[in-house]
Amino acid sequence: MEYRAWFQCIGECGEKHELDEIIYKCQSCGGLLEVRHNIKRLKRRKPSSWKKLFDDRYLRTEWPYGSGVWGKKEMVCPVVDNDNVVSLFEGGTNLLWAERLGDEIGLEDLWIKQCGNSHSGSFKDLGMTVLVSMVKHMRAKGNWIPAVACASTGDTSASLAAYCAAASIPAIVFLPKGKVSSSQLIQPIANGALTLSLETDFDGCMKVVQEVCAKNNIYLANSMNSLRIEGQKTVGIEVVQQFDWEVPDVVIIPGGNLGNVTALGKGFLMMHELGIIDRLPRIVCAQSARANPLYQSYLTGFREYHPIKAKKTLASAIQIGSPVSINKAIDILKQFDGIVEQATEDELANAASRADRTGLFSCPHTGVALTALFKLAERKIIGPKDRVVVISTADGLKFPDFKIKYHQNKMKGIEARYSNLPVDLPAKYEIVRDAIFRILDKTLK
Repeated sequence: MEYRAWFQCIGECGEKHELDEIIYKCQSCGGLLEVRHNIKRLKRRKPSSWKKLFDDRYLRTEWPYGSGVWGKKEMVCPVVDNDNVVSLFEGGTNLLWAERLGDEIGLEDLWIKQCGNSHSGSFKDLGMTVLVSMVKHMRAKGNWIPAVACASTGDTSASLAAYCAAASIPAIVFLPKGKVSSSQLIQPIANGALTLSLETDFDGCMKVVQEVCAKNNIYLANSMNSLRIEGQKTVGIEVVQQFDWEVPDVVIIPGGNLGNVTALGKGFLMMHELGIIDRLPRIVCAQSARANPLYQSYLTGFREYHPIKAKKTLASAIQIGSPVSINKAIDILKQFDGIVEQATEDELANAASRADRTGLFSCPHTGVALTALFKLAERKIIGPKDRVVVISTADGLKFPDFKIKYHQNKMKGIEARYSNLPVDLPAKYEIVRDAIFRILDKTLK
């Protein structure tokens, strides 16, 4: 029995397909597909042996196992030959003990998983390495796939462009015009992707890219393609590994299209099924109050769900009103005693800036997750001794306008409580000295 994985419908029909088929939804019932693994084969290795294998590979140089994703290849995508793996040494990102921020809110064991330290600056690399590797694998077998395409609000397009450039595969990205930061826009441009700026929002881009891919055999790279979930699920596995195989109590993650919530839960469930861990954490999904269909469903106990028209939010990457992975995410949250919170624009901006004052440099989406953290800690839903991990999804350097406008207090409807502007002074010692100590005195008070 070899290590195997395949696509399978999440619905009752259970339709199966090979991973090298170009398919995203069940042909029988139209349901979403997920990747399933030969668990019986995986269970033939003892939990202690899996831990040792992953630890021996972690961030080492043997190709491709030094990658935080491909070091867990047997549980991610065993069907791709190593020669077809497209890796930029993704994963292996910093798990930071946020001691000062934890002290401020009464938590002893607060950690930030810095997924933005990855190659293109976001957690999207974890899934994109798997997807682009599969495309290279299929092309090597003679399948005609002219390009890979995605709709994006920034990070997905940056990641797809980087991995396709490394693999010499054409990439096409569909972006909502005027809704992507300049730092995110330049990434696919620099990596040579065909960049299309459409006069619509993300959901509109998603509709167009699906039609283009379906009619032209172009491979779709959005999170409805569950190959990406397989790579993204390693963030949960890696967190546990970084804690010497101990499970945190609570994990908080921002959610837009909700593939990340699905992936996070899937990683923990696989470890639990294989006996690598003996319990599951509580998962919290945080949404922008302007793009909160999952939160609205949570308020009904998940009995109802209605897509919405997402409004403009500073957390642009999760400005999604009709998330593709809604059903998968709800299923995960039910299994993990899940909580869904929301963040207003004022809350997310100030949460990110408050965290920055403790040594972080948070993107607005991490600000959404931090808002959930602050609210749950204040309400004592998160206890002072709970081990809590906040998933920081992207590098704050991708959002310079967000940072600059906040500190200039130029964000409408937002009170910048942590604004910190440069002090203009003449180049004279006495004036500079007096200004320094006048400001320090205020700070000490």
